[in-house]
Amino acid sequence: MNPTLRSITEQFPYWRGAAVPAALHGTEPHVLLGCGTSYYIAQSVAAALNVAGVPALAVPGSEWLTHPDAYTPAGTRPHVIAFSRSGESTETVQAARASQERGQRVTALTCEAGSSLTTHADTVLYMPTHPEEGIVMTSSASLMLLTGLRLAGLSYGDENIRAAEALLEHAQTAFPDVIAGRTHFVFLGAGELYGIAQEGALKLQEMSLTYTQAYHPMEYRHGPVSLVDERTVIVLLSHPGSVEAEATLVGELRSKGARVIGFGVPGDLTLDVQGTAMQRAVTVLPALQMLGECVAQAKGLDTTAPRWLTKVVTIA
Repeated sequence: MNPTLRSITEQFPYWRGAAVPAALHGTEPHVLLGCGTSYYIAQSVAAALNVAGVPALAVPGSEWLTHPDAYTPAGTRPHVIAFSRSGESTETVQAARASQERGQRVTALTCEAGSSLTTHADTVLYMPTHPEEGIVMTSSASLMLLTGLRLAGLSYGDENIRAAEALLEHAQTAFPDVIAGRTHFVFLGAGELYGIAQEGALKLQEMSLTYTQAYHPMEYRHGPVSLVDERTVIVLLSHPGSVEAEATLVGELRSKGARVIGFGVPGDLTLDVQGTAMQRAVTVLPALQMLGECVAQAKGLDTTAPRWLTKVVTIA
């Protein structure tokens, strides 16, 4: 078992020890920052905060650093929540510092205590991650998502963690057959699950050097569906608020030649997922990480050394 696989399959004890911050309340606006995986996690958390009645917007760290006026009206002083595994991603660190200089309160979610990001934060939420995690974000992504969603009121206990473990075990054995011969992967997720769909697409792309796409489920009909054929796998993360419409979409996509991996909705591979959209977001993430590993293995690629990538993106 390579280190990537270990960091995926052995992440659950770290979940059990993750921070449980108090849920946010009130009408104060929140801007959630991140880069890459951290940005997609921030998207899911922002959606969950909005559902909980707490105004929130996810913005890439580089955008908040250089174009903050494009995302909040002039004079707005939001609470900034910065997500970064290493706490050293240049754009996120600089954006946090600039936020403080503008008089904005900053909270850091990071897996590295004492990192640069923590020196530009008023509050730090620290989550130690799997020691063998390498370039690809696995356990750390799940931990930041779990902790971030708790800010939106997520309830996620040991029963939920056991369900995520069982889902991962099932998925690991079932994925090879459904992905065989397929080269085009599309991830679909609505609401709180859209950021997770984007993260699933990113994981598979960077781990297996495979072309991927991510969309809101119903939006996929509007143009992108033209690429669907017998080489396509659709990964649909079903939202409990739109199951019927998504089940209809599955039928349409299968009729065009796609194989469908349905998380919480019937497909060529059906994976049972229960709970709220927030709970599902956490539960499915390790299985999506495993999908990237399975596709990489099918292509003979080493996920401990993905092409052109480094563990921390820093800019001189």
